[in-house]
Amino acid sequence: MKKGAVKIDGVLKPSGWWIKPGMKLELFDVEQAPPKTLPMKLNVLFEDDYLAVIVKPAGISVSGNKYVTIQNALMFNLKPSASDDAMPWPKPVHRLDFPTSGLLLIAKTKKAVVELNRQFENKIVKKRYRAIVSGRLPKHGVVETPVNRQQARTVFHTINYTPSPMTGWLSLVNLFPETGRTHQLRIHMASLGHPIVGDKQYTVDKPLLRGKGLFLTAVEIGFIHPVTKQMMKFTLDDPSKFGALLRKEGKHLS
Repeated sequence: MKKGAVKIDGVLKPSGWWIKPGMKLELFDVEQAPPKTLPMKLNVLFEDDYLAVIVKPAGISVSGNKYVTIQNALMFNLKPSASDDAMPWPKPVHRLDFPTSGLLLIAKTKKAVVELNRQFENKIVKKRYRAIVSGRLPKHGVVETPVNRQQARTVFHTINYTPSPMTGWLSLVNLFPETGRTHQLRIHMASLGHPIVGDKQYTVDKPLLRGKGLFLTAVEIGFIHPVTKQMMKFTLDDPSKFGALLRKEGKHLS
């Protein structure tokens, strides 16, 4: 209302105005200044008039009150949508933590935003993460520790183990979040006593590998295209630092 985006019975009213049954309320778009474009090259795996899938580098925020963000880099990397309901600029429809790399889904139209958010809410979107955790994790398991007092669920499958002079063992794992709480995977692995390697925030009593970042990346995402209704699936290889760490740690004990 302070921005003049609400009319009551066809008239702009100040905030704090009392409304009564039968009044007509209208909400309309207020033109906003576009994000300041960040000329940073991103890896764009897919793009059409409705959405895009990009690879987020580690060590950069998806959005926020700063210049160096994925949001500000999108207009440098993506083409404007020619769709009738195109948004003024493309927007991410979910988040990855600052230290996490991997696949990020971007919407370019209003319909895409609404439909993709509905798929996230209904657990239609499927995501898989790859991580290296401290210690020897069980082969399979489910973690349901609440996150910020909210229900949360993660399924994990261990791929292999590597002896490590740093933590005894390192485990390479696939993580499948069935809910989308903030820092969910990092909190869940730490709650098992197997924090993700490089996690400065949730590593308490295990050695922390410094200088290499967080060993967590979003390697797969699947969803239904909001317009064509085609099933879409994208995958990534592990970052090179994953293999380098496992080889280095194993070599120390050979």
